[in-house]
This record gives sequence, C-alpha cells and structure tokens, in this order.
Amino acid sequence: MEENKLIAEFMGFPKQQDAVDDRTIAYYVGESILWTDNTDNENEYDVFHPDDMQFHTSWDWLMPVIEEIDHLQFEPIESIEKALFTRSIRDTHKAVVEFIKQHNDEQNKA
Repeated sequence: MEENKLIAEFMGFPKQQDAVDDRTIAYYVGESILWTDNTDNENEYDVFHPDDMQFHTSWDWLMPVIEEIDHLQFEPIESIEKALFTRSIRDTHKAVVEFIKQHNDEQNKA
C-alpha cells in the first residue's frame, strides 16, 4: 500500500530489507512509537512491509502519526480535526495522507 509507505517515510521509520523478498523495502516501526503484534509477519519484530502496516485500519497505528503532525504545526489541521470528529478511521486516514502529501510538496519547493 503506497499510502503506508508515504506515512512510514513521513514518520522517519528506518528502512530495512524485507525478510520475504530482499528486493523489497520494509520499515522498522519501533516499540517506542507504537505497539503492535507482528506474529504473522515474517520480518523481525517491529519490522513491517508497507502492505502489512495498519495505518488505514488501526487507531493505534494512526494516532501517533496525528501526534507527529501536531508537533509540526502551530495550529490544528482542520481537515484532520473534522475527520476525527466523524470517528471514521477511513476519513481520518485520508486526511492524514493528504496532509503528508501537501507537507512533502511544500518541503520539496523549499
């Protein structure tokens, strides 16, 4: 999932070689950032391929990203706040991805 890769890179997760396919990149998400169980994952503990990441399905994964966004901004991000108000993880994930894309575009222009 390309959006999970985008979020992983925004969060600064270190890249690692995927245990299943050495041509593929996986990311070390780290215990200090979020807790997750990867017993079904063939990578090392806390190492996930983007397809196995759960930013789009788990609040435990998505909320640390929102906290990181909050640390970057002096004002709340309206689109993310509106999405959180709906309590829809789908809407919130979409707002987070859109923010990261916009943030990356602004960083590339600078």
